[in-house]
Amino acid sequence: MVEKREMHTQPAGEPKLIRQAILETGSSLLQDFAPVKQFDIYVAGFHPSRDDPSMQMEAHHYCRQVNQDFLQCVLFDGNTGDANLIGIEYIISEKLFDGLPPEERKYWHPHNFEILSGQLVAPGLPDVAEKAMLRLLMNSYGKTWHTWHTGRYDRPGSGDALPMGDPMLMWSFNRDGEADEAMLLDRNRRMEIDVERKRRERQDLVRHAHPQHGVDLLKGSFPGAAAAPPPGVRDRAEPRDDPAV
Repeated sequence: MVEKREMHTQPAGEPKLIRQAILETGSSLLQDFAPVKQFDIYVAGFHPSRDDPSMQMEAHHYCRQVNQDFLQCVLFDGNTGDANLIGIEYIISEKLFDGLPPEERKYWHPHNFEILSGQLVAPGLPDVAEKAMLRLLMNSYGKTWHTWHTGRYDRPGSGDALPMGDPMLMWSFNRDGEADEAMLLDRNRRMEIDVERKRRERQDLVRHAHPQHGVDLLKGSFPGAAAAPPPGVRDRAEPRDDPAV
């Protein structure tokens, strides 16, 4: 079950006028929305800020697969019609990552822990389909910018009513105990997600995991986190020389 409810952060501004609603209705009937119709992949996970790891958020990704190696995602703070657009994420394969110039790699976070830990989920998909989809994301990387900190479900009132300040480069969790436990429990309870079961069922994906750049970037930034990442999650300082398998 994927529970949907109103977000706790209401954007600043007055309610819509009647004429605005009329214009929107006309637009939906007369205009072509081809670009946004292609965003038909939905996954939900969590992001910490790279420069301030204590700033952590739930993020709902609506993605378009451009090709086998590249996805584009728009990020929302929920999965309801009034969810707020909070950022973007580009996802690339290990092959494309290894072709990036060294100065660019610092912007891209690894995904293996998110998948193997059970934190990253595809709500509404049967487990078999979800696992098959996430297998394709193993060893991939994401470049994520949040433009709006709307807060957290478990902390009402913690967000901003409008996008404020500079965009934030986000990162991934790579060890048990890094993500705020209250945030995890709130998402899992609300969306009825059994993360431990998903984690057990995904352990056969460990054999497909390669060491990834950025696993240790935030090491030591989370009090109480595990000293080492779990099996399948390893750091590498430089790109692989051998092709991805």
